[in-house]
Amino acid sequence: MTTTSPALPSLVSVYRSRASVELKEFFRQRESVVFTLLLPVLLLVVFGAVLDYDIGAGVTFTQYFMAGIIAAGILGASLQNMAISIATERSDGTLKSLAGTPMPRSAYFVGKIVQVLAVTVAIIAVLLLIGVVFYDIDLPSGANWLTFAWVTALGAAACTLLGIAISSLARSGRSASATVTPFALLLQFISGVFFQFSSIPTWMQTVASFFPLKWMGQGLRSVFLPDVLAAQEPAGTWELGRVALVLSLWCVAGLLLCVATFRWQDRGQ
Repeated sequence: MTTTSPALPSLVSVYRSRASVELKEFFRQRESVVFTLLLPVLLLVVFGAVLDYDIGAGVTFTQYFMAGIIAAGILGASLQNMAISIATERSDGTLKSLAGTPMPRSAYFVGKIVQVLAVTVAIIAVLLLIGVVFYDIDLPSGANWLTFAWVTALGAAACTLLGIAISSLARSGRSASATVTPFALLLQFISGVFFQFSSIPTWMQTVASFFPLKWMGQGLRSVFLPDVLAAQEPAGTWELGRVALVLSLWCVAGLLLCVATFRWQDRGQ
């Protein structure tokens, strides 16, 4: 009598299962939801109420701030979220355990990517809803939605890969937040999230231009602001071609850094 071994699940079903696990784990962690999903909303509410003034061409600061806070939300959902969660899972042995299972290792990263996409979409939807209902934000129109989509996609991809790479810098899961959060906040302050980028000192603008957040914010400003305000950008234009180039280069660099630095367990384990 011969016995047949059960059929192995398809790769698609494994990916789907892992993505479901990642989403459930994220939304069950109150701190992750508060700092990743609700913090950008709270910042929009506070800044929108306090700094509602005209920056020129009949545009309010809140309209300007919408591009920056969406970019910051994407950064939080991707770079911060990935760096902290992966460092924590590496430190508590979750990654080592997963690496020892029959699950394809690619499924782990697919699950993380799906989580980033879902959280990013949720953040953008909530921010746009609050902006339109409470602050009369003008939404993008026509082809600007396409620009919005590719800037968001490239920015999220670049920051996700960078976050995976940065996760290896943390000594442990406990130190991950202290390692990553100051870096993310610094980027937000020098990249035109909380202030008009034109009001930031030139040397800070130069430093910011080496990182994806500045270019993500600039690309998003092009869809929320009239073209007349492009004159306030360092080059006097939105430079969408350069935005696409820099974010694409960060995707490539981030992937190479991931391959070179990613570990399934802490050093010494």
